[in-house]
Parts: sequence; C-alpha cells; structure tokens
Amino acid sequence: MASTFEDPALGHRLSFGPAERAGEPAMRIEMWVRPGGGVPPHVHPAIEEAFEVLDGRLEVLAGREWQEAGPGETVVAAPGTRHAYRNGSDAETHSICWATPPSDLLEGFLSDAAELGRAGRLTKRGIPKTPAALLQAAVMNEHYREMVLLSSPPLPPLGLDRLLMPPLARLGRRRGYLPGAIMGPPRSRRRRP
Repeated sequence: MASTFEDPALGHRLSFGPAERAGEPAMRIEMWVRPGGGVPPHVHPAIEEAFEVLDGRLEVLAGREWQEAGPGETVVAAPGTRHAYRNGSDAETHSICWATPPSDLLEGFLSDAAELGRAGRLTKRGIPKTPAALLQAAVMNEHYREMVLLSSPPLPPLGLDRLLMPPLARLGRRRGYLPGAIMGPPRSRRRRP
C-alpha cells in the first residue's frame, strides 16, 4: 500500500510503494517537485537511488557534478555517493526515484522531515530553525544514521557531527521526541519539590 505526503519546506510531494526494478525488490518513490524544491546533499551508505524523470526537468547531484535530466532520462546515485536533487525550472517536475534495496527507514526519515517541514521548523535547505527543531533533527539523525548521512553545510562535517549529535539526540529523547512521532508533544517536565 502506498503512502503519500507533502513536504512544504523542501517543496515536494512523495508517494511510496513497494516495487521491482530489473527483477530486484525496490522502493518506488513517485516525486512531484515544485519549482525551487529539492533535497540537500546527503549519502545513503547502502542504498542506490535512480532518478527517472517522467515530466519536466530535474537537476541531480551524483558525486561532484550536477546533471540535468528530462523526460525519459535517469540519473543514478550509487551507494555511498553524495547526492541531491532540485527543480531549477519554473514548472513542477514529476519523477520516480527507485531505491534499491528497499528500506522502510527511508520512508520514515522523509516522513519525519516532512512533518518538521509542515510545522515550519525547517528551512528550504532542511536546516532546523529553532533549538527544539535542532533536538528533533538530532533524534532523527541518530535514529536513521545507518540509512542516511546528512552532508550539507551549514551542518557540521561528519566527524564533528558524530561528536555533537549523540548528546543532542539524548536530550531530544529526554524531551519526548521520538522518530515516527517527531512532532509529538514533549513530555511534561515535572519540577521536584
């Protein structure tokens, strides 16, 4: 069963469903990317993403260079490759991202990010706007670390990230932020008499 959600901060609507690609299990992510929308650079250590454009133009960073793709064209980001996508045109782009192997964590991460975006807690580059949003993002970062590594300035480099994020994630969890319910109300803090 497919699930669909809107992320106003990153400017895209995504629909997820199981699929097969070239005879292998895959996750099919249908993407509608508004003009100016897209995701910041990141790395999936074990997931390949192939971006197949159905309508419009999509710019995809795969490694060090941006490639523009049109209808019928596909750009592949191999596992471990820094990548991103954006719509630099003035019309919505419709694409499919084929993620192999499939990962429920990918859908969970993007759903949590969309929840933060809908709450107005992220910039269009995916950067937390408030201290509470930073704690929520740290919880997400730690929970999904095996599946995705965020690698975009002004975020700290990965080495510094590994020092800063764990304590922030612990604080965020103590405040009640949990993956899959990232916007849930923080637990009430009781003062001791």
